[in-house]
Amino acid sequence: MKTPKELYHSERFIYKPELPACPHCGGLLTMCNYLVWDKTVQTLDGVFSIASRPGHCAIPTCRGHTARFLSAEGQQIAPTGSTYGYDVLAHIGWRRQECRETYREILTTLHGRVQISESHIRYLYHQVYLPSLACQQRQHRERLAQMARQHGGLIISLDGLAPEGGEPQLWFIRELLTGLTLRSGWLSRCNQPTFEDFLAPVQQLPILAVLSDKQSGLPGAVATVLPDAKHHFCHAHYLDNLAEPLAQADSAFNVALRKAVRGEVGALIRSEQLAPTATASVLTVTGVLPDASAAAAEAPAIEQEPEASVSSEAATAEAIVTQLLRHTRYLLTLKGRPPFCLAGLEAYQRLREVLDLSQELLAHRDDPRLSRLQQGLQAALSPLASPQQELQQGETWLREIDAILTFPETAPTSGEHVAQHLRAYLDTLLAQSEISASLDIFRHHLDKVSRSYWPGLFHCYDLDGLPRTNNELESHFRDTQRRLLRTTGQKGLTRRTLQRTGAWELLPRPANQAGCLNALRQVSSSELAEERQRFQRHQERFQLHTRSAKRIRTQ
Repeated sequence: MKTPKELYHSERFIYKPELPACPHCGGLLTMCNYLVWDKTVQTLDGVFSIASRPGHCAIPTCRGHTARFLSAEGQQIAPTGSTYGYDVLAHIGWRRQECRETYREILTTLHGRVQISESHIRYLYHQVYLPSLACQQRQHRERLAQMARQHGGLIISLDGLAPEGGEPQLWFIRELLTGLTLRSGWLSRCNQPTFEDFLAPVQQLPILAVLSDKQSGLPGAVATVLPDAKHHFCHAHYLDNLAEPLAQADSAFNVALRKAVRGEVGALIRSEQLAPTATASVLTVTGVLPDASAAAAEAPAIEQEPEASVSSEAATAEAIVTQLLRHTRYLLTLKGRPPFCLAGLEAYQRLREVLDLSQELLAHRDDPRLSRLQQGLQAALSPLASPQQELQQGETWLREIDAILTFPETAPTSGEHVAQHLRAYLDTLLAQSEISASLDIFRHHLDKVSRSYWPGLFHCYDLDGLPRTNNELESHFRDTQRRLLRTTGQKGLTRRTLQRTGAWELLPRPANQAGCLNALRQVSSSELAEERQRFQRHQERFQLHTRSAKRIRTQ
């Protein structure tokens, strides 16, 4: 067994209770003749020996006679059961979450100041810091009550992270006016009874409105648990559902577009015009044995002054054509992000721009490669003009619906006014004649989806503080995933971290390290012990989740 390191303290402090009298009867406190909390603590400022001399009431009949009153200042130096100060704990948590450092990088920042190992930094972060952060959230109940009195109630948002490999789904309830996390945890099923159980503790709060997606089972659960709250549906999810058939049509159009363009000019855009000294299929090379630089390759040509201008013009034209071919090859790799970023539609429009530019350049200088590109794009794009116009019309309808929902903030409006405007627009679409079969199906899809979302689509215009979309919470999910990816270095490990500690990792943290230190000091030892037990119970679910055969056999 490894020999433990010896710690030599520079100073010793003995604390006494700050209370001058017994809080029960008002009598004077008597100091005990023994010490508690006698331990050596490492802080960022050095190593100290601390102890606390308790006090008790001198009156035998008082309840304070058997109680032991300790110093609050002494208890704020280090958590119970730990020899590391709260400042070390705050430093680890802040560097991990805000600076996105790995445990080894945190160890480097603590080198020379604190004797600690990388594994113990990991232990303190997971077993002490994250549970303390959860306990710190519960200290803001008065803030919630004050905000409810000020605004007449609270506004909450709900959302969940996509489940990973059959594991339970992580769900999150956040109060929007304060930014506090009301509940964060995993659900084994996403149905109405499960959502009702998850939302049940929120009943004790005055809830004005709920913001969420139109998840199956969620509207019924909100109506049952919070019957007086307005349930607003996220406009971003509404537009995504509107654009679903259009996105599918665009995906098929994009496949046809790529096939047509590659069939016409595939060999042309895949080839590279190589320098005379370059070998076939070998482009830029570096390392111990790099190719000759471009300057060295062009040096002999610079000496031939009479032909310099002619060769320069030809080289410029060659470079322009090469860039157009590379750009055409790039356009065939575009990916879409519905509802408004449609890859097929965007690729078609930008390929049309390449075609127009090619025709303009050919009017100034004839080039065989440019001529082949122009003729090939013309042959590939012409048959796709009609489906492109239909996609363009569908995207225009989506953008006009979004413009109706994104009512100018400077103009006074109401939910009823926006609803009337949207209903009139949808009726106009349905009344149009001489329309293609695919657009007719799409406009009826727009009407059907809008009717299903209608009861929860317009509350944001009548209630201050209720956003149109749930993007803020989803951005919080993405930021947490990026932070975990930076600190873990692996996408798979990031997903596993969210499954094992996601409910604690998603909790908001104080604005700065000093605020983090102050918040940790306010957490009571009993609450921290209870939260650590909750954390450990969740970790037991993953006891056998390991690829190590040796560890599995041992367990």
